[in-house]
Amino acid sequence: MSQNQNTNSVHHFLAFDLGATSGRAIIGTLSDGKLTSEEAYRFPNGVKEIDGKYYWDVFALFDHFIAAMKKVAASGIKIDSIGIDTWGVDFGCIGEDGSILGLPRAYRDPYTEGVPEKVFAVLPKEELYQATGTQIMNFNTIFQIYAQFQEPDSPIHQAKEILFMPDLLSYMLTGEKVCEYTDASTSGLINPRNRDFDRSLLDRLGIKSSILREIVQPGTKVGMLKPEICAETGMESIPVIAVAGHDTASAIASIPAADEKFAYLSSGTWSLMGIESRTPIVNKESYELNITNEGGIDGTTRFLKNITGMWLLEQSRKTWEKEGRTYNYAQIEAMGLAAVDFPSTIDPDDPRFSAPKDMDAEIKAALAESGQQVPKTDGEMVSCIYHSLTKKYIDVIAMLQRFADFKIEKLHVIGGGSSNKLVSQLTANALQIPVICGPVEGTSIGNIMIQAKTAGLVKDLWDMRRIIANSIETKTYYPESK
Repeated sequence: MSQNQNTNSVHHFLAFDLGATSGRAIIGTLSDGKLTSEEAYRFPNGVKEIDGKYYWDVFALFDHFIAAMKKVAASGIKIDSIGIDTWGVDFGCIGEDGSILGLPRAYRDPYTEGVPEKVFAVLPKEELYQATGTQIMNFNTIFQIYAQFQEPDSPIHQAKEILFMPDLLSYMLTGEKVCEYTDASTSGLINPRNRDFDRSLLDRLGIKSSILREIVQPGTKVGMLKPEICAETGMESIPVIAVAGHDTASAIASIPAADEKFAYLSSGTWSLMGIESRTPIVNKESYELNITNEGGIDGTTRFLKNITGMWLLEQSRKTWEKEGRTYNYAQIEAMGLAAVDFPSTIDPDDPRFSAPKDMDAEIKAALAESGQQVPKTDGEMVSCIYHSLTKKYIDVIAMLQRFADFKIEKLHVIGGGSSNKLVSQLTANALQIPVICGPVEGTSIGNIMIQAKTAGLVKDLWDMRRIIANSIETKTYYPESK
């Protein structure tokens, strides 16, 4: 327990955790060195297509925030503060008068296709990586900004500044603007050594770098909840905290590790696999392997690889549902287990799987083209996806071990994928190390604990992890004998 913590006090924190397909409002309670959490409200999210362009409906998200706060206030629970985490790279445009200019574009919008190559004509690819340490992906913020500046009618031409998604939502709650480091670190515009924007990158592209705000670190107070929001919801005037705004940064903060000798896998729509490093790792080898350096809390760097994750399964399920076949997760796991010996695999990161109209058909086509066995049942498709992911994990762990200054002795899996027993066992078998699963709601727990740290209730990252380890049940999968 932290020496700073009052064992007789009870503190409640509200975490808004937004993913690409859904959002959650989670109440975290810290009392006597123990953390508990409960879901107060859940709501849908998704890309909104308008005239062939893909957006996030930030105003609908805000309405859900209001509904969630009304429900929380009606429960009588006194909330100490609010924190927001979301996915990275996407941003909204703010006008001279402070208004939000249109809807933020979504990273799955194909408008950035071919844009990196245009940027590399000005900023050579390796030079850009060496400057930022950011994995080159066509939806990085730098490419989105460039693409939007090529569109004559884009709101970015009238923008005084941009706000990344968690900062945009906190602005809507408080009227105050910040630029939180962990989310900004996904942009491809941050120098990981000094933890600040390299504004010369935009200047060289002929784009005004003044649209980038000054960086703040996780745990910074953004402002107080607007009076009109308090009046509408029944909430008290409480601070909104810029937590680790990037969901993966909050998730990594929740890992109940006892020491540093671990790799992590944040498993959801994306699989983010990496190690925690005290310093950024930016060299020719990391460039050639396209490994990213992103911001963590307490001065840490998330050295990781983005892997397409359960997106493959989520999109396949949409096809199956359209065809009248609906399965719950328990049924999907059982189907995968029954077909566990299905031999075919794909590369999850093949660009053809990023946004196909029919994922099931796209995977089958890829297997046929490579001369492999094509799934005849949905269970065989599940098995194909699961084995494809674990095969990828083997490659990425081996890659990470080349950079780690410690032996990777275990894998911590957090997020929704941590509850998948079959994938967890397959991963342990593939990697031949223990796989420790949980917490499932790692992102919101990290969000909550950063709020608690800001409130002075815990000392540092490792104090947070001790409390989480003492509060959250995990399950360990050991390699089965071959």
